[in-house]
Amino acid sequence: MPTGIVLLATPEGWRHSVLTVDGGMRCGRLTGIPVDAGSAEARAAAAAMVIGLAHDFHETRVEVTWNSPQEPGAWTALVIAAAPQPNTSVRTTS
Repeated sequence: MPTGIVLLATPEGWRHSVLTVDGGMRCGRLTGIPVDAGSAEARAAAAAMVIGLAHDFHETRVEVTWNSPQEPGAWTALVIAAAPQPNTSVRTTS
């Protein structure tokens, strides 16, 4: 289960590390965005990737909250489980 994201701008494009609850780290290149994409686009793509992974592999909704950057070209985010949504389905009886 993801717990955090580290996002770094490099000359070759955006790199990410996804931190996991068991202390692991999965690293790679952020795909699907241009090498020269701005930080807002990169953060949105990284958040969407992690939200999708949490849903697909853990059947869990998560929220991603980005921290203020501590240095240029480096971002970190906290990933937490989202509050469960109330059951809004309507049940009918005959």
